[in-house]
Amino acid sequence: MDASGKGALTRDQILGAIDLHVEAVFVPEWGGTVYVRNLNGKGRDAFEGSRIRIKENNKVEMVHDNTRARLLALTVCDEKGVLLFSTEDIEALGEKNAATLDKLFEVAQRLAGLRAQDVEEKVKNSAAAPIVNSSSALHSV
Repeated sequence: MDASGKGALTRDQILGAIDLHVEAVFVPEWGGTVYVRNLNGKGRDAFEGSRIRIKENNKVEMVHDNTRARLLALTVCDEKGVLLFSTEDIEALGEKNAATLDKLFEVAQRLAGLRAQDVEEKVKNSAAAPIVNSSSALHSV
């Protein structure tokens, strides 16, 4: 039994868990409701990877080009969570009203745990997380 008293989850339970969260946001500037979802692992990696560039001298450069549109392309969806945009839409999405993009970007950041306070909370919680000291914890995948 683990600390929760529920036991460890199986592979099938983890892969079968519905962990998609969709939030409705009314956008008067566009005349209706826009749905924003949380990022999945692939989407988060794609977004984070698009924010850095390795230069010739191996220096890391932060990329700020169309940040809001890039995240929104990975999170704006229909009410069932199906994404509405692709990477080909990022430039056009970036041409939309900045205040409107900011409003949706804030929701997307919160759902994805990308805000500074979310990162601080993760660091604080990871410091308090119990360490498993067992040879079974070293099972390779």
